[in-house]
Amino acid sequence: MNNPFTISFGKRPEQFISRITQTNDVLDTFTADVPSNQVYMITGVRGSGKTVLMTSIASQLETKDEWITIELNPARDMLESLAAKLYSIPFLHQLFVKAELDFSLFGLGVKFENATPVTDIETVLEKMLERIKKAKRRLLITIDEVTSNQQIKVFMGSFQIFLRQEQPIFLLMTGLYENIYDLQNEKSLTFLYRAPKIVMEPLNYSGVKSHYRKIFDLTDEEADEMTKLTKGYPFAFQVLGYLYWEHKDNGTLGDILPEYDQYLEEYVYEKIWSELSETDRRIVHEIAIAGTVRIKEIRESLGMSSSKFSVYRDRLKRRGIVDTRQYGYLSLVLPRFDEFVKGRDYLWADDNI
Repeated sequence: MNNPFTISFGKRPEQFISRITQTNDVLDTFTADVPSNQVYMITGVRGSGKTVLMTSIASQLETKDEWITIELNPARDMLESLAAKLYSIPFLHQLFVKAELDFSLFGLGVKFENATPVTDIETVLEKMLERIKKAKRRLLITIDEVTSNQQIKVFMGSFQIFLRQEQPIFLLMTGLYENIYDLQNEKSLTFLYRAPKIVMEPLNYSGVKSHYRKIFDLTDEEADEMTKLTKGYPFAFQVLGYLYWEHKDNGTLGDILPEYDQYLEEYVYEKIWSELSETDRRIVHEIAIAGTVRIKEIRESLGMSSSKFSVYRDRLKRRGIVDTRQYGYLSLVLPRFDEFVKGRDYLWADDNI
């Protein structure tokens, strides 16, 4: 049997913990007779399972006859890409030809003698969506790892128009907190503020433990030890399972711990650390040294006011780095991130916060 775990990002692993509640929320909303929302945004730290959740939802809708699912690349011209992909679907192609819709100026289909060629890509999509609506179909578009680039802004502007036209178009996209935040703050895209966000929380503890115990035939204590090492972080669940599978005949959990740390550092933690501001790093460093620590103690150590500190605390929380659930205290969410942070050798660029 091949290793059932994967360390590749974006690939749906053989072994993964389902996000049942979040999945059902999106499916129930999108499939309702009158959907209350046609956009969902999935956000969380790298390795939190955003892409897996999006793919799982899209796969379930794809099995339904009334749904068409298309994935778009956010680095390309998304409107033209969407039109081309829709035109390439045999069922839709026949609808467009039957309606004598002339999209020849965009390299789609043939020119009709008595039809005026459509000269605007947004109009092309409007006409396509009208045909999809008449056919009683719904279109789901998925976009992975959005950023606030020009292609995304143009696409979102058109998508907003399609929503106002009551077209049967739905959007599911993933992105890091800061990228989603930047996109929402575009003045012309305020409709995204009303779109519900799914924030990827740690996996269910019992689910992780059950998977490890069953796959590796572990005792309850052994499965518990492995589960605690992941802290429910999806990528850690995959990495630890992957390494344990590879070394199950010639090593212990303690033996693979250095390699586990190395994978977390090289695949995720170095990137997360590089994206933090100097003050973010100071706060995270204080938490790493102290463990679970009172907010007041960190503020006093760094000489920060309560109002100023709250800005950084909230940002680190939204980025999925700190846990604020215990009132008045902070701790790190990611497994063994404290060991990674304590191992960073650097000098502060400025002693004045």
